[in-house]
Amino acid sequence: MPFAPIAAALRRLTRPILAALALAALPAGGLAQTGPPASPLLAPPTLPSLLPQGGPLPVLPPGGQAEALQRLLDAGATRGPPPGLPRTAPVPAPAAQALPPPLPAGPPEEPLSSAEAFFAARIEGPPLRQFGYETFRHAPPAQQGFGALPEDYVLGPDDELIVAFRGRARQTLTLRVGRDGNLLLPDLAPIPAAGRSLKDLRAHLEGLATRDLGGSEVFVSIGQVRQLSVFVAGEVMRPGFQPLNALSTVLDALSAAGGVRKTGSLRAIRIEGPRGRRVVDLYAVIADAPGEADLSLREGERIVVPPVGGTVAIAGDVARPGIYELPARASGAPVAEMLALAGGTIRPGGNRLLVQQNDGAGRRAFAELAPGSTLRRGDALLVQPGADVVANQVRLAGHVAVPVLRAAGGGRQGQTLRGLISDPRLLRNDPYVRLGVVWRADARTGSRRFIPFDLGRVLEGRANMALQEGDEVIVFARSDIAFLASPAALTALRGEAPAPPAQGAAPAPDCPALTALALASRASPQRFAHAKGAGFPEIGAAACPQVFLDYPDLPAFLLDQAVVLTGEVRSPGLLPITDDTGLDLAIAAAGGLSDAADLRVVEFAREPADASGSIPLQRTRLDLSSRNFAAIRLSPRDTIRIPRGFGDRENGPVILVGEFLRPGTYDIRRGERLSEVIARAGGLTPQAYPYGAVFTRESVRQRQQEGFQRTARELETSLIQVAAGQAVAGTRGASVDLGSAITAGRELANSLREARAAGRMVVEANPVILAARPELDVLLEPGDVIAMPKRPNEVTVVGSVLNPGSLQFRSGWRASDYVRASGGPQRFADPSRAFIVLPNGQSTAAGLSAWQQGGPPVPPGSLVVVPQDPSPYETWGFVRDLTQVLGQVSVSAAALAVIAREANR
Repeated sequence: MPFAPIAAALRRLTRPILAALALAALPAGGLAQTGPPASPLLAPPTLPSLLPQGGPLPVLPPGGQAEALQRLLDAGATRGPPPGLPRTAPVPAPAAQALPPPLPAGPPEEPLSSAEAFFAARIEGPPLRQFGYETFRHAPPAQQGFGALPEDYVLGPDDELIVAFRGRARQTLTLRVGRDGNLLLPDLAPIPAAGRSLKDLRAHLEGLATRDLGGSEVFVSIGQVRQLSVFVAGEVMRPGFQPLNALSTVLDALSAAGGVRKTGSLRAIRIEGPRGRRVVDLYAVIADAPGEADLSLREGERIVVPPVGGTVAIAGDVARPGIYELPARASGAPVAEMLALAGGTIRPGGNRLLVQQNDGAGRRAFAELAPGSTLRRGDALLVQPGADVVANQVRLAGHVAVPVLRAAGGGRQGQTLRGLISDPRLLRNDPYVRLGVVWRADARTGSRRFIPFDLGRVLEGRANMALQEGDEVIVFARSDIAFLASPAALTALRGEAPAPPAQGAAPAPDCPALTALALASRASPQRFAHAKGAGFPEIGAAACPQVFLDYPDLPAFLLDQAVVLTGEVRSPGLLPITDDTGLDLAIAAAGGLSDAADLRVVEFAREPADASGSIPLQRTRLDLSSRNFAAIRLSPRDTIRIPRGFGDRENGPVILVGEFLRPGTYDIRRGERLSEVIARAGGLTPQAYPYGAVFTRESVRQRQQEGFQRTARELETSLIQVAAGQAVAGTRGASVDLGSAITAGRELANSLREARAAGRMVVEANPVILAARPELDVLLEPGDVIAMPKRPNEVTVVGSVLNPGSLQFRSGWRASDYVRASGGPQRFADPSRAFIVLPNGQSTAAGLSAWQQGGPPVPPGSLVVVPQDPSPYETWGFVRDLTQVLGQVSVSAAALAVIAREANR
């Protein structure tokens, strides 16, 4: 079937529907309409908006044209029908009908009205809205049920009254005021009721009952009030007659009409009727404007909402920013009155009133208004602070529990340091009490400077200072002061930038205080000479304290105020102080003296300023053995060094392990010898073997470790030379596996680097021999370890023998005997280079050559080493030096084994 006839028939069906929808969308006054168009929510759906855009009508299956059309209309109705237009009941459609998806529900954002758009172009920020119109947006419908009516309610035709007689006449009557205004009661003449108040009618009936029905009482109430029809016209959403009841007010009538458009006035609503004409100002109801509004309605009255009058915008620091209408027939209004409509200013005083006005040519101009000025139509008023600054305030910051703000004028004499820090609990634990700082601004220029004070004296109540407006009192922690001697601060004192973080480490936060300190030190190298010469080691790292992040100029000031206290105090360092501080307080800030302090020769250095401009350094030695430290008055940049007294005690112990009667850890004095410590340990046990004693020392171990590293480097150098020589020689050494030898040499070099030196010294440890030969008695050092083994009963043979291992000691046997007992030398052994590692750590030739006759007797606990013959590898000269290397490693390994074995016993 062709589709063209179906489309033509669909167009003919839709023409009457489109016409009806267009007529329903017109306002009550016809096509002529003032003000902006209605909200999109009130626009009725039209068929073209429901159909696909830019093409012919959709192709529908035969027999489904009416059903599909109804579905399209229902889908468009989800946006809401126009007021007063009933929603069409949906017609069920076949399940297989293909239809467009329904449009999304929900109202879009309300567009700006003309007045709102006008002021939005003049005031920054979110656009202001016209005040009062949202009152009618969501108002509920007028209630039909009522409770007790007011006594001044005026009766009229169709009001229903309930009259109850009690006493001699007992009956209850439901009566209605007639069209003539009379109320008809049985046995009584008609009673005029219309136009009378409920109170007057009740009194009249009570009088009739007393006069005509003696002994009876009458009770009057309203059963149902009459209905009114009020005509609402002008700038409302739904103008026309509105059904109301007799108790409805002007607000009810406006709500029934959908509310006032933003193009309508809220301050000049006219009420016209039999009682004449009056103007109602709704601002008196919704904004508490001056005046009273008569909101009552009577039969025959009509409400006219005229176009909105002059408006002004009020923004800024007010309680209710918005666009407000000027009073009716007024070209302006006082600023105070309009600010009252906006809820008043947020701050009680100190406001700046900036208005944007239009001149005769339409140009915008700004002006300052006084509170008594007048706002005109189209003015935009911005309320701002006159001077938005903090005044009459002091602040306590730094090492405090919580930053404290106080009024600068806290009394007749103003705020003081003692008053600000009246409670020590305001400070956090462990403050630095020898110095605090007041950061004060000049009243005229605003430039800041630091003023020091002694925090401890303030807390004790022995010092005080008057504070000024804007002062900031800064309290330091002891860790803040310790940062002045940190490696980062010492680097800045040398004028260097902070060191970058190590690779892979997290970047440290920037510390602008260190940058400022480095610039100050570079500009004046002598300024911090006292701190640079303090000699503090660069050990450890500390994060930049928060107080130095907040006040970057503080470190330089604190260093200018610091004295240097070094030597025998518990916490030496840089101590900022005030001028004329006693040495006793400085020592207390450093944690006190150590027990080793020598107070007879305390060094005191000062840089007094000379009149000639030179700064000589005066150094004095003080005898403070009387401990009268308070007599020494300090000034910033002074240096005090408290030396250590001479002591006979060494600064570390020695360790005795193994075959001593009382092994353990022993402290030593200066110059103490090995025999004395052995005697303190009770001597040796009967099983002790002094000839095999292992004596290790840390300084020796470090030198041996350096020798291992040096030998490894020389070995690698020899490998490079051999490889280069072989490359020059060409194929002359082709029969030799040079690569395997070089690999073996590299592995040996790596083993040397990883080997741990024992630090063994060859000493005499036999007390009998030491008593006979005192020159062999070694002086002990802190950290020495003496391991005394038991007498061994074996001799170990290693190297190029057929069966390396340990053999039982035989008295009188020589190295050749033990080698022979181990199976004899291997094929490529070099007996001429064999050596013996004796129990005391010495090495000697084994004497295995034919002309050496077997060598000396071997004591128990010795190590016989038979090396390999290097002659096949003479091309590689480095192999000839391995004997000495292996000997060193063997000695260290044997010493470590003895120490470990004796320590584990």
